[in-house]
Amino acid sequence: MMTIDKFNFAGQKAIVRVDFNVPLDENGKITDDTRIRGALPTLKKVLADGGALIIMSHMGKPKGKVNAKFSLSQIVDAVAAALGAPVQFAPDCAKAQEAAAALKPGEVLLLENLRFYPEEEGKPVGIDKEDPAYNDAKKAMKASQKEFAKTLASYADCYVMDAFGTAHRKHASTAVIADYFDADHKMLGYLMEKEVKAVDNVLKDIKRPFTAIMGGSKVSTKIGIIENLMDKVDNLILCGGMTYTFAKAQGGQIGKSICEDDKLQLALDIIEKAKAKGVNLVLGTDCVAADDFSNDANTQIVPANAIPEGWEGLDAGPETQKSFAAAIEDAKTILWNGPAGVFEFDNFTAGSRAIAEAIAKATANGAFSLIGGGDSVACINKFGMADQVSYISTGGGALLEAIEGKVLPGVAAICGE
Repeated sequence: MMTIDKFNFAGQKAIVRVDFNVPLDENGKITDDTRIRGALPTLKKVLADGGALIIMSHMGKPKGKVNAKFSLSQIVDAVAAALGAPVQFAPDCAKAQEAAAALKPGEVLLLENLRFYPEEEGKPVGIDKEDPAYNDAKKAMKASQKEFAKTLASYADCYVMDAFGTAHRKHASTAVIADYFDADHKMLGYLMEKEVKAVDNVLKDIKRPFTAIMGGSKVSTKIGIIENLMDKVDNLILCGGMTYTFAKAQGGQIGKSICEDDKLQLALDIIEKAKAKGVNLVLGTDCVAADDFSNDANTQIVPANAIPEGWEGLDAGPETQKSFAAAIEDAKTILWNGPAGVFEFDNFTAGSRAIAEAIAKATANGAFSLIGGGDSVACINKFGMADQVSYISTGGGALLEAIEGKVLPGVAAICGE
């Protein structure tokens, strides 16, 4: 497999799929340029070698229609400033042949939002899945998607996939396009390489003990991940809102705490499965309960299975924090996805902070720690501890699917299954 370090871009036109789906304010100004900065090593490598650079990305969910609100024209200046080079703009990503052909070594072209074309995502637009004609429309769209990918591929001599955040989608620009380049002219970018290596570290190259922390409000959204991790981890911490589904499943009183009543049996099954596999399942024993979903609510520390009526659990309690820390601090491999409480409220951050501090301590003692998922990343940034963990994933849904054991089309297109 070709790697970006081995490839010489001199005299080559490289089309690079990045994830520049950055947040914009009401004036179209970028409020967080993390994703742009993350792509810079790959983009600068192409230019430093003497190649011409074609950048493509999506932004938002325009659903296959042109929408000025999602135009990448808004970020041209920011990309140019970050790269330290002028950036040309192609206002139609599927009609950029002339602009691409005219590119000289060292020049940069940014294509308009790929998702202005429904062919990018490859889903029929304006037809319901229940419609008898849907399957025919889907086949036709898949054929159109290949043509769209072929057009994008025609702009360049080589293809670089560096958008891990979309690697779980078989889109024209993330996977299908790779079919139009031979093995020596398609590769992962530096960001993708780092993401794939980080996932391998926690799923394949495991140093033990391995502790995974799964938070969030719903068991249902994490069940695939939990089941895949059961065969790999030594300690599994389940926290956040799902704490109360487990507490109720075991006969506890949870007041008005969030709970998936239709997943009570599933919670009991997870407890039994952990026992059968010898996994140390760590659940909350106490919590910070509040009388309102508000930062300024009245609070009390109560057992997680004895929350009074009218009160709800919004954070892990002090005893729970200690048990979490004990399962984390001695670990050599750590995965964290999902907070322990409503960390957006400053008065309910203690549980998540305790997890972050224990991870930082373990990392300082030689553990490999991977933080992934928007809320966990927001936590670690809020606490100012991003530099105290091994790796922070930009992946979101892609990371979760990788942890679940699913093949990511954007990776498989380059590396094989």
